Amino acid sequence: MKSDHRPATAFRLIVTGGGTGGHTYPALTAIRALQKRLSSEARALEVLWIGTADGLEARVAPAEGIAFATVATGKIRRSSNPLKMMSAANVKDMARVPLGVARARKLVADFQPDVVLATGGYVAVPAGLAARMCRRPLVLHEQTVRLGLANRKLAGSATRIAVSSESTVPLLPEAVRGAAVVTGNPVRPEVLAGNPDKAVEALGLHGFDRRLPTAYVTGGAQGSQQINNLVRDVLPWLLEQANVIHQCGPDHVDELRRHAAALPAPLAGRYYLAGFVGSELPDVLALADIVVSRSGAGTLAELTALGKPAVFVPLASSAGNEQAHNARHLEDAGAAVALLGDVTARRLQDAVGPLLADPARRDAMAERARAHGRPDAADRLVDVILSAASG
Repeated sequence: MKSDHRPATAFRLIVTGGGTGGHTYPALTAIRALQKRLSSEARALEVLWIGTADGLEARVAPAEGIAFATVATGKIRRSSNPLKMMSAANVKDMARVPLGVARARKLVADFQPDVVLATGGYVAVPAGLAARMCRRPLVLHEQTVRLGLANRKLAGSATRIAVSSESTVPLLPEAVRGAAVVTGNPVRPEVLAGNPDKAVEALGLHGFDRRLPTAYVTGGAQGSQQINNLVRDVLPWLLEQANVIHQCGPDHVDELRRHAAALPAPLAGRYYLAGFVGSELPDVLALADIVVSRSGAGTLAELTALGKPAVFVPLASSAGNEQAHNARHLEDAGAAVALLGDVTARRLQDAVGPLLADPARRDAMAERARAHGRPDAADRLVDVILSAASG
């Protein structure tokens, strides 16, 4: 990893974090923003990403031309019962952590980074600890309102703790609050540059009635059976009020298509069903007047940066119940509607109906959502990384 021939102006960054898109994509967006900043100063960026072999980062980093190395790590299966915490699987995984720290320490010592950026996930712990052992500046980035488990473990070792919301700062241990900087959660620039007319052309939405609002329904890349079922149960009613783009997940398309086959022709023309929405997503978001979705940190960052009214159906099994906290945080500010607990089709209808019927209500919610958005979060995080490097 060590290079004696690198340009004197090269900035060296180790990124660690991943497992899911929520930890991986903010890191990737920060890398791109840092590269852009440095290139404007005629400086090079050298990046090493430390991740796990089976996390999303193992596919994303190499696809972006980023050097990638793996370390052993342990996934701690949380439980309120201390005896369950000492399960065989947890004990086995905990035993892997020292191996991961040893490997990460060698990687950090060889690469000699100017900064180590940790964005969360179990893999961040070994590399974060290695940064402290090798006396390299450590910047944590937290996407959610409450610090995730990995970042809680590393907070005492961090040079800076970049958080996505002001409300996170009082939740930090008092000893580390001075290291906190509110940056927001980096959003991919392309998400902010959508064009509604391009969505109509690309997806062939010529049956849509542009006098009606458009709802975008998504359960994430794999879809959500819960959200799909709720929308299926109110679909004829919903299509009387709105055009609907429904990203249902590849495994759910056939079932929903069979259900939609019974719709009358005018309503069917206002329903676009897709297993996955890829490169068209920025244009779909630009077209959408409201969004019905889960409430992961990345989703919140995108929707608030865009100022989109949203009805959230949090994933109940998210780590530390973070999606419910995220959704409630925005609902308390009047920036979204959070459907918590037992969510029925009737509750969805009662949440969505007033927003579809009242453009002024949508506009007010959009404005409050935008007040929580930070479209410049990636640049703010770059500022933090560079300031940590300069001491």
